[in-house]
Amino acid sequence: MASQVLRQCVRSSLRLLAANVTMRAAPGPLAAAVRPLSFAVDSRRTRWLGQSQISSLLPCRQYSDLPPLTLDTIKERVMYVLKLYDKINPESLQTSSHFMKDLGLDSLDQVEIIMAMEDEFGFEIPDAEAEKLMSPAEIVQYIADKKDVYE
Repeated sequence: MASQVLRQCVRSSLRLLAANVTMRAAPGPLAAAVRPLSFAVDSRRTRWLGQSQISSLLPCRQYSDLPPLTLDTIKERVMYVLKLYDKINPESLQTSSHFMKDLGLDSLDQVEIIMAMEDEFGFEIPDAEAEKLMSPAEIVQYIADKKDVYE
C-alpha cells in the first residue's frame, strides 16, 4: 500500500515537473497565473510545496576568504606579532629597527620571530631568505613580494 502511494506521488511530481518545464518554455498569461507545485519530502510528513519553498530546502555552500592584503595591513600584522613577542620592548619597536643592533635580540630570537610570521601569514619562509630578514620593514617587504601585494 505504501509503495503504491509513493509511486503515485513520484508520477505526480514528474507530471508537475514536465508542466513546469513547458510553462517555462512557452510563457503566456496562463503560465504567469498558475504557479506549478513540486513534490518534496519533509522529515516528518509528505507535503506539497511551492517552488520558492523548495529552493530553501536545498543545501547551499557558501565560501568566504580573507580580505585582500595591502601593505598597511601587512605592516600592522607584523608589528602586532612583534609587539606580542616577550623579548621586544613595544615602546622601542619601529619598522626600521634592526633586531640585533637596536632591539638586542640574538639569532635564536630571530628564528622564533620568523616562525611567528610563518604562522601569522600561513606560508613557510626558507632558511636562506629568513637569515636576511633583520628588521620589520624587510619582513613586510618580503611578505608583500610573496603575496603579490603592491601599492
